[in-house]
Parts: sequence; structure tokens; C-alpha cells
Amino acid sequence: MTLRTRFESSDDIGVFAYLTNAYCLVAAGASQNFYSVFEQELANHIPVIYTSIGGSRVVGRLVAGNRHGLVVPSTTTDQELQHLRNSLPDTVKLQRVEERLSALGNCVVCNDHVALIHSDLGRETEEVLRDVLQVQTFRTSIAANALVGSYSVATNKGCMVHPKTSAEEMDEIASLLQVPVVAGTINRGNAAIGSGIVVNDWAAFCGLTTTATEITVVERIFQLRRGAMGAGDDGNLLQNVRDTLVDELA
Repeated sequence: MTLRTRFESSDDIGVFAYLTNAYCLVAAGASQNFYSVFEQELANHIPVIYTSIGGSRVVGRLVAGNRHGLVVPSTTTDQELQHLRNSLPDTVKLQRVEERLSALGNCVVCNDHVALIHSDLGRETEEVLRDVLQVQTFRTSIAANALVGSYSVATNKGCMVHPKTSAEEMDEIASLLQVPVVAGTINRGNAAIGSGIVVNDWAAFCGLTTTATEITVVERIFQLRRGAMGAGDDGNLLQNVRDTLVDELA
């Protein structure tokens, strides 16, 4: 299921929220309407946690996590850290890390098994990610962009990347993540996918301007509406991506 919503006047849902299979973080101070969209869809399955990180509402760009754990930057206050500890499921490890590249959400994209990380991320941070999130880590870029978390989003079922990602890059990312990979856009042609959508293994939330064609691609690659993709679906998916790009360039 893919739902459209908006944070105040912004369609960049991935800036103000962070979604995994075990919890969802939503910016504190959000309008009740924004918060309720997540609550209605997720509350029966996972906790939806109102929070800030270092006093900032851009929580989706500052943290990295999956169902095993959550890593937050050193700017996170003791009060925020305690609030997260009290709100997260007991099975989720929480760790604050000293890292120069403090916008972890821009520098890391992960599912429950693998994390792709910014090539300049600190070695200690990489070790923390491996330990807390229980993932393998790989330093890479996406369409020549080091901010892998800004230009891709991944789950245990699929991955969506920047529309200018080459076929060779997509093959490499697919082999690392062990899931299908497709290039596409969100929010009517926006290439910053990580900022425009949050998704887990059964739900996705994107901006109000996201087109029906873009949503079709999202639901296919993340398998949100059907079971596993059939043999003929890959071609249809690629055609949908082409249609999307043609729509946006027209």
C-alpha cells in the first residue's frame, strides 16, 4: 500500500520521517494530519514515534536504522536518546555515534541485511553500523553521487535508485543488496528518492505530487500490492519507468 501525504507544505516525506520494519520515526511538531496518516497505517504493527534529533525536525536525514537497530548522530540530546530508548521495541539496539558526516540518513541506505554507505564515512561509524544494524557494509556511490541515502531507498524486497544510474551500477547494487533494483523518480520527477519516500516491506509513504505512474513503479519494485514479481513483470516495470521519465521530460 502506498499513501500520499505532505509535511506542512513539503512533499519531502523522507526528510521528516524514517520507516523500518520495526518502528517509524516522525518529526515532532508535525501537523496531526501528517502524523495520523502514519498512525492509521502502522500503529497496529509497529510503534510510530514522535521525536526530534538534536532539536531538528529533519529526522529522516539524520538517522540510519533497520529492524535490528537505530544509529543516531552525536547531536542527539540525552533527553531525545532516552525518549527513543523508552519508545523503541526492546529488540532494537540504539547507538549514538561521533561522525563528521552527521546526516546519517543521507550517507547510508540499508535494509535488514546490507548497508550501502558514503565512501568517506568514518571507520568507527562503519563498525557501529555493522554491529548495531547487523548488516554487511559496502562503500559505493549512486549515479556519481556519494550521498547514497539521498538518491536511493531499499527494503528486503527491492531498491529504487536515481534515474541516471547506469545499468552496470544497478547490477552491482542488486548483487550487493540481493534484491531487484530499478531507476526511477518520486514527487513528479524528483531524483532525490531518499528524501521523497519512506518504505518498508509492506507500506510506503510519498509526497502528494507523486504521479500514479511513479506509484505503480514503487509498488512493483517493493512488491507492495502483489506477491513476488512474475517473469513477465520486469519488462512491464521497465516500461513504467520509461513512461515516467517521458512524462516528466515532456
